[in-house]
Amino acid sequence: MEALDDYRKAGQELYDRLHLSTYPAAIKYIKDISQIPDRIIRPSTNGQKWSLCQAFTYARRWGWSVAMTAEDNFCTPSTVIHGWENLSIEDQVEGQMHQKWHKDKDAEKNRTEHQIKIIGEENLERLREFKGFVCSPLPQTLVVPDSVLVYGNGENITHIIHALTYEGENFPTSTFQGFGESCYKGGLVPFITQVPQIVIPGMGDRSFSGSYDYEIAIGLPSRLLFSVVEHLFLSGGRMNMGQPVKTLLPTSITENLTPGFKFIKEKIDESRLGEKNQ
Repeated sequence: MEALDDYRKAGQELYDRLHLSTYPAAIKYIKDISQIPDRIIRPSTNGQKWSLCQAFTYARRWGWSVAMTAEDNFCTPSTVIHGWENLSIEDQVEGQMHQKWHKDKDAEKNRTEHQIKIIGEENLERLREFKGFVCSPLPQTLVVPDSVLVYGNGENITHIIHALTYEGENFPTSTFQGFGESCYKGGLVPFITQVPQIVIPGMGDRSFSGSYDYEIAIGLPSRLLFSVVEHLFLSGGRMNMGQPVKTLLPTSITENLTPGFKFIKEKIDESRLGEKNQ
């Protein structure tokens, strides 16, 4: 089993080689608050509440290590879907109906049931074992993670997908709702299902956590981090697009490319011919 320093080194290598603009986030799910290490920020101890996606932002942009439980989280739907508090499906649907995200009660019920399907009904009981998580910037992580959440641009995430699937396995499998993207799919689902998930930052990420408009992300089971680092930039051999990305520059282009270019070239040729004949 890899040690804490192994994760830190792999996290730093991923950050450096991909030229990421923020740190990968290490996420560790805890069964009791006694598992929260020293030197961890907890919003509730300062009389505050944050959202789970805000905790990720503080980890990846500010380099903070943060613990989140139900008491620290103002985003009550994510508290419930993580299993940190028990609430009936009917009450979950009713609560979200007040938000008016979806057309009607049936639509909201279908969304909730789909979210449960992603995690697997067989895993619902297991979720209740956990009471929160700790997240850290991976290169300085204070915890051995259960999952790793990496934000970047499309090129960064493509490189990670290439590395993940280099040996013909570990294909990301994702569905999208526009809600619970980072906290649910970026952290919890990869941990519980051990399947990587693509994340398109959703409503909470946009409203609360300051995700940039170009950012997408990928959530990895932590066991796959080392495979990603090992296989980074191997796909395609010398044809790998690299980092910075090597775009294909067309060759054999002439002035005939556009009418304007062609016209000016003809005028230049006329001028040169006139000068030559003088």
